[in-house]
Amino acid sequence: MTLLIQTAVIGRFASSDTPVAALSTELEMTTRQLCIDYLKALNEGNLEDVRALFSEDAEVVSPLYGVRTAFDFYAELFNDTNRSETSLLNVFDTSETSKSVALHFRYLWTLADGKQVSFECVDVFELNSARDRFEKLTIIYDTAPLRQDFDNLRIK
Repeated sequence: MTLLIQTAVIGRFASSDTPVAALSTELEMTTRQLCIDYLKALNEGNLEDVRALFSEDAEVVSPLYGVRTAFDFYAELFNDTNRSETSLLNVFDTSETSKSVALHFRYLWTLADGKQVSFECVDVFELNSARDRFEKLTIIYDTAPLRQDFDNLRIK
């Protein structure tokens, strides 16, 4: 099943007229709500909330950071980030027949040094068996336009 969602900005940097989805408090989150909660926590730079969406041993495969535990990856990402803004373009959900869901979004990333980069990316998540947490994330995007800015930030 493929679920197509029109572009929406989620998070603290959305306009004040745009409602922001609240974090789910239900024990059994839907896959869609899990994804919304992920983008909200990413936009807010909320380390505790984003980590809560991943299983304890989850890993992230990132074109810039390499393979890390989700716990370490988000600590590094948020340390390198001044601000994040995501605009969701599509959700590709096959979680009914497999354990995968992918988010396609535009990411406006303000690095810790104030440099802004914008790019489209796809985050491919593998869900745990209960389908209430992510156990793996593979991030896909072209790093060429931002590699130099990222490398400059990391050597400071």
